[in-house]
Amino acid sequence: MTILFWILRVLAAVIMLQTLYFKFSGAEESIYIFSTLGMEPWGRIGTGVVELIASVLLLIPRTTPIGALLGLAVMSGALFFHLTKLGIEVKGDHGQLFIYALLVFISCLVLAWSFRKKLFNYIG
Repeated sequence: MTILFWILRVLAAVIMLQTLYFKFSGAEESIYIFSTLGMEPWGRIGTGVVELIASVLLLIPRTTPIGALLGLAVMSGALFFHLTKLGIEVKGDHGQLFIYALLVFISCLVLAWSFRKKLFNYIG
């Protein structure tokens, strides 16, 4: 199980971290997405900051549950907007961003559920 948890941590963190370049550099696709949502530039930069924090927290075993919850929150928003305003395919990406969001969501969901006792210790 430890190996599976590390695979899920690294998968989610790497996907979120690799998208930061595009968000922070103002790549055309990122600007298009957040303009379509009416959240450019604050939404693009804010989402990038939260994804960076979630990625770091996921990779630290003690804070994995918090990182998983943050990742779930951000990816819930991403999936919601893909399904309502953006579409699964954005600017001819063949659904790649949607698939990445889904992979991160599933990884974070499994991690949050698996570490739920630790999460309740943070709350209580």
